[in-house]
Amino acid sequence: MATEEQPRELKNTPPASPAPEEPYSIFDKRQKALIVLVVSTAATFSGFASNIYFPALPTIAHDLDISIELVNLTVTSYLIFQGLAPSLWGPISDVKGRKIAYVLTFLVFLGACVGLAETKNYATLIVLRCLQSTGSASTIAIGSGVIGDITTRAERGGFMGIFQAGLLVPVAVGPVIGGALAGSLGWRAIFVFLAIYSGVFLVLLIIILPETLRSIVANGSRKPSNPLAAFPLTVYQNLTTVSWNPEAGSAEPAARKRIDATGPLRILISKHAAPIILFLAIYYAVWQMSITAMSTLFQERYGLGETQIGLTFIANGVGSMIGTLVTGKILDIDYRRVKAQYEARSTQADPETVSGQPQSSSYAEDHFPLEKARLRLIPLFSFTQCLSIILFGWTIHYPDRVHIAVPIVSTFITGWTAVSTQSIVMTYLVDIFSDRSAAASASLNLARCLFAAGGTSFVVPMVSGIGAGLAFTICAIVQAVALLGVAIQWRFAASWRQKEKQAREG
Repeated sequence: MATEEQPRELKNTPPASPAPEEPYSIFDKRQKALIVLVVSTAATFSGFASNIYFPALPTIAHDLDISIELVNLTVTSYLIFQGLAPSLWGPISDVKGRKIAYVLTFLVFLGACVGLAETKNYATLIVLRCLQSTGSASTIAIGSGVIGDITTRAERGGFMGIFQAGLLVPVAVGPVIGGALAGSLGWRAIFVFLAIYSGVFLVLLIIILPETLRSIVANGSRKPSNPLAAFPLTVYQNLTTVSWNPEAGSAEPAARKRIDATGPLRILISKHAAPIILFLAIYYAVWQMSITAMSTLFQERYGLGETQIGLTFIANGVGSMIGTLVTGKILDIDYRRVKAQYEARSTQADPETVSGQPQSSSYAEDHFPLEKARLRLIPLFSFTQCLSIILFGWTIHYPDRVHIAVPIVSTFITGWTAVSTQSIVMTYLVDIFSDRSAAASASLNLARCLFAAGGTSFVVPMVSGIGAGLAFTICAIVQAVALLGVAIQWRFAASWRQKEKQAREG
């Protein structure tokens, strides 16, 4: 009898109330804003080191007694290492932590800047530029990882837009500062400025930025043993306005992943990421080709000096910043709209099931139309960028007939559309590879920088050979063909991801 009565008593016992759900991140809105501000500022170093250099190219060629083509090779080599370096630092940040990766990269960058300030010959210049790129390039990949750590899909577009705008500040002001420094103090003063800037910021980063890697600190509630990672995380935990359970962070951390330097390469060649990455790499390369050619073309066609050349870059930078801020907000609005439509259709089909399957959160996430939510603005930006590239090429081809304001305005449009497209694709990749967000960003960076390195190496000879108008028209045609990558991604990527997940689970 006792055995019969026991189940009856258990059956009548009221169920225990479920424990409150832990927040995705314990960082409140103000803390997230501060974190994004820090990582956005960190990301400016990659752009500053690249764009601050452009107005000084003719001066460096004259000072070191080398051709402009050889100086342009320092831009190419910078882009090559800008593509390769995040493939190392990104996986390190995904395993060892975001903060330690930041500290190591800035130490490399600072040392390279000090050496460049003392450069006396071309060989030293090109080697140290490669080292400088190795230190600065990964700040974008690591920053994307930080944002992936602390944000959900619904809010990620806006934060990614702010991040992209921050890292594009150098596109606007870098050439102005570079032109002013090179024109007044000499081109080596550019690297003195960067050394001081990076040294001061490294100290601030150590003091302000908390560790965010979820395998180390979970949603921010876990307290790591490493002092560098623990501070100032404990301060954020004490000051946050988000309700969280301190006991939830006391569990032992999950098993750490191994550093996988080939991870970005595998993401790059995976079929459900390769089409969109290839598309963006081509568009980024054409953008960088136009920027690299600007210094030489504006000097030759309009007779501008270093400071004036620096000012011509402002339009491109302002367009880039405005574009990514606006696009980030649109991405969040688009995501919420598509999500609401998807949930409404799912509820109408059956409140409990969809297509005969349980409406679990995992199922809903797997079948959510992510491509529709993220990628549908790309054709508009792509078409506009192609037109702006053609406008730039043909207007600067006839400087005696066209006022300089026209090609400058075209660079504003190019910057707006190029960076908007980049923001969309980067947000999309972080969504797909949320557990490897820095590696995903590194794979995108690898492709776009290697393509840009190739493009910048031959853009000036191509313009000299066939003219600026025809050269950039060919570039626009290649961009139009590259839209096939977006079409493939839109049509097949979702089913490829689902089949891959089923294969892993099966």
